[in-house]
Amino acid sequence: MKIKEIIAALERFAPLPLQDGFDNAGLQTGLTEVHATGALLCLDLTEDVVDEAIDAGFNLIVAHHPVLFHGVKSLTGKNYVERCLMKAIRNDIAIYAAHTNLDNTCGGVNYKMAEKIGLKEVRFLQPLESGQQGGAGVIGVLDHREDAMTFLRRLKTAFGAECLKHSRLSGQDVQTVALCGGAGAFLIPRAIQEGADVFVTGEIKYHEFFGHDKDILLVALGHYESEQYTTEIFETIIREVAPALTVRRTQVNTNPIQYL
Repeated sequence: MKIKEIIAALERFAPLPLQDGFDNAGLQTGLTEVHATGALLCLDLTEDVVDEAIDAGFNLIVAHHPVLFHGVKSLTGKNYVERCLMKAIRNDIAIYAAHTNLDNTCGGVNYKMAEKIGLKEVRFLQPLESGQQGGAGVIGVLDHREDAMTFLRRLKTAFGAECLKHSRLSGQDVQTVALCGGAGAFLIPRAIQEGADVFVTGEIKYHEFFGHDKDILLVALGHYESEQYTTEIFETIIREVAPALTVRRTQVNTNPIQYL
């Protein structure tokens, strides 16, 4: 199967028009008329990930975060972005990124998060107003109410998080859950408006925790932790259209944050 056919399948699932205006999802580098020799799936592209693709003989890397996010005016190897691009180009590896279009599509990143914690009746937290089928974040319900600490412990286990940041517990139970992978704190007001007991996301800034103790429980999982399961989505899509192709989730832990 040609690389362009795999990309077409990814874009049927997560159309590029669903990406946010600041984003740069899509083909990052490489030729797409060639036949795929294998697909390596990752959250973030790093030099180690490119090396893994080279060692495996794969000519396609599918990432969640675009390596080309800001403008590049030269390719001299002065930073990891340029080194990744140069190494991929030298080894005829195509790099494709599905970012906020994968966040904003039905069945995408946020739906995968909801699946991991067993949410039911899942819907978009903030649907698109353009008439397109998509939106930011999701909201759903647990089968049963849980005390907040039980929910937090289960959340930590489900996402393999070494630590959680959360707002003050006030004895509230949890059943209606809103969530958004990555940096989703912009949706806190919407989660409150929709009556969520808790809002879970990857990152929340210090001052964004203030003022909501009586409204909602806020939880920050970590950016990597919240979006790590994007590779499962990629794998499902690609295996459906190219069952004979070797598809592998990276063995490299690309999380740049370490915990002491």
